[in-house]
Order: sequence, then structure tokens, then C-alpha cells
Amino acid sequence: MTLPSSKNITRVVLDNGIVVLVYENFAAQSVVLSGSLRVGSAYEMPAQNGLASLTSAALMRGTKRRDFTAIHSALEDVGADLGVSGGWYRTNTSGKALAEDLPMLIDLLADVVREPAFPESHIDRLRGETLTSLKIRSQDTRYRAGRAFYDTLYPPGHPYHYPTRGTLETVETLSAADLAAFHRTAYGANGMILVIVGAVNAADAVEIVRARFGDWRNPEQPPEITTADAPTISAGLRSVVNLPGKTQADIVLGGVGPTRRSADFPAAQLANSVLGQFGMMGRVGKSVREEGGLAYYAYSQVDGGVAALPWQVIAGVNPANVELAIGKMTDEVRRLTEEPISEDDLADNQAYFTGHLPLQMETNEGIADTLHNMELHGRGLDYLVNYRDMMYSLTREDVLNVARRYLDADKLVVGIATP
Repeated sequence: MTLPSSKNITRVVLDNGIVVLVYENFAAQSVVLSGSLRVGSAYEMPAQNGLASLTSAALMRGTKRRDFTAIHSALEDVGADLGVSGGWYRTNTSGKALAEDLPMLIDLLADVVREPAFPESHIDRLRGETLTSLKIRSQDTRYRAGRAFYDTLYPPGHPYHYPTRGTLETVETLSAADLAAFHRTAYGANGMILVIVGAVNAADAVEIVRARFGDWRNPEQPPEITTADAPTISAGLRSVVNLPGKTQADIVLGGVGPTRRSADFPAAQLANSVLGQFGMMGRVGKSVREEGGLAYYAYSQVDGGVAALPWQVIAGVNPANVELAIGKMTDEVRRLTEEPISEDDLADNQAYFTGHLPLQMETNEGIADTLHNMELHGRGLDYLVNYRDMMYSLTREDVLNVARRYLDADKLVVGIATP
């Protein structure tokens, strides 16, 4: 297959800072959008934690030109989809329609992100739904272990210290006026990315975007927030949450990993696959679940992110097995940082990553999401065509060094939720 590259991706930067990428694919008569705006919970005050998430959720509830019914009728009438969701540093957009309906889809996207109305009745309902969800999560051991881990690993003031959806205390105070004020001061074109993939001429697609977004400027939009990584952990830390009546305990342990832009992120991905992803969840799955019989699930993950997200090992266990499981999870972290992986492990995981890549490119959605991430994390337009060579250039020493750089078995942060 022909991979997207600088030879077939159209990339245009509008005068107001919006980056538009278009990849023509006429295999199906549809078009997919994947994009993001430079706004998220990092741009809110801790006292209003959850404001960015609630704002993004409210965008589709009504605009100055269309009410809730008109927005969703416009989509349903042509079988199209459009969505907006908030994160820590970005607010993501996605959409899908027949190629002939791209102008309508872009027009609707522009309407909801530029001119939302924040109708009181819908904001009240969204707030109530969020509070209900937070109450349910407060009794979920898996969620609470994760929050205990993040709260301990990242200090107050760091965006990752706070949940994107807020807390029961902060969300309760948020009003429609708060959402409108946040949108007015935080939303803007600068830093926005919009990827279009499908049966559309690239030049036409760019002009459609320019017509609806080219004049968008917000002089109040804040500059990009660059957050320092969490302080280095000098000793192991543990945070335990007790939830009486539960029958399962959940464990999250690890440390701060690389950012997605870091040169060593691919090596970290490969190391993480060996640790707790490949096959039946890698070494962690084999040790903790298969051989030890201690866990309902056990795996590891390294997500990168705009700022450095954690490199973490996660397991759900019988409460009686918490310490035993932590011991085995820690042993596998130590092994990864002390012993080079085998040649077979290296070859198997390199083959997995390079073999999986074409599968991501089988759909317009997969292509659009991949191109968006390439742009967001500065990978360049030829990242995909160079990917195989890059992965196969990694050595056992690269894997060992990246594990040592980010993981220390004697200085792990541990979050536990248990009865």
C-alpha cells in the first residue's frame, strides 16, 4: 500500500495559525475529520476543575444560529457524525460524512466551536450528568487507584494532578456564564489542527476550511502552555484509598515517562510492549496473571502526551494479593532496567509494531487520527514511510537505556484502591 507522506499529503497553514492537512482517498465516497484545538483543562483554574471538559461537552448543545435540534437534525438528515471532547491540553474534534456533505460538516464544526450559545437548560443537564458520573467513579476501584497514582506522581499545580472532568466539589459550582467566559477567553484558531481524509480534492477541502475558519481570530486566546515535567521522585511513594464493601483491589505503579515528542518515545513504546503489552500482556501478564494467578488483568502502558504522561503498570487483584502482586510487578520493572531484552523479544516486537502499522491505515478514520498525531507531536509528514527503518534501528541497548531513564524499581509511585 502507498503510505501517506510528504508526496501525497497537502499541508497548509492559514494566516490565523490553523494547520490543515488533507489526504485524498477515493476508495470510498466518504470523508473523515480529525482535529484539535489548543485548549483543555490545563487552561482552567484548579478551583474550576472540570470547566474545560464541560465547555467542550456543551458546544454541540446549541449555537447562536442553531439550537440543539437543528444541529442534530442537520447531521441525521445526511447520516453524518460530529463530536467534540476535552482533554488536558487539547480539545479534540471528529466527524464523518459523505464527501458531498463536507461543506455542511465544516460549516457545522465552525458554528459549534466558534459561536456556542450555552443554553441554561442544557448546561444544567450536562452538569447533573457529570456529577452522576463522578459519583459512580468515586466508588470504582480502578478509577480511584488511577487518581491516587496521578495525585501522588504530579504535584498540585500540574495539569495532570487534576482529573479532566473535575470533582464533585468543583463541577457543582460551574455555571453557563462560566462556560461562556472560558470559551470567550480560551478558544481560538491559533494552534488548531484539522485533518481531512477521503474522497475530496485537497485544494477544494482547504478552501472550504478557509471560508469558515480563515477569519477566526481571538486576541484574548492565551499562549500555549508548556508544563514542566513532574519533579524527580527521590524515594518510593504510596497512596492508598479504602473503599469498604468492594471485592477487588486495583493497583497502578510507575513513574513519569517520555513525552510523545521525545526522541526516545519509540524505544519506550518497544520497551513497554515487552514489559506489559505483547502477546498475553508481556512479562507482567505472564508473571502476575498466568504464572502467579494473582490478577484479573495486568498490563503496562506508556502514552506520551503533550506533557509527559506516566509509564505505568496496572493490575486488578484479590485484595489479599495486593502486596504479592506489587512485588511481582516491581520485579518485572527491575528486570527491564537491569537486563537487556533478548534478541527474540526485540525482533518479535519490532515485527509487531511494523506489521500493525498498515492495519491502522485501512480506514479513513485511522489515517486521519494518525496524521493528526503526527502533526501535533511534530513527527513530520514522512514519519510513516520512515517508520519501519526507525523501529528496526532500535537496539537492545536502546531499550535498556530508555527503561533506565524513566523507571526505577526503588522509586516507584504506587496508587492502590482496596476494601
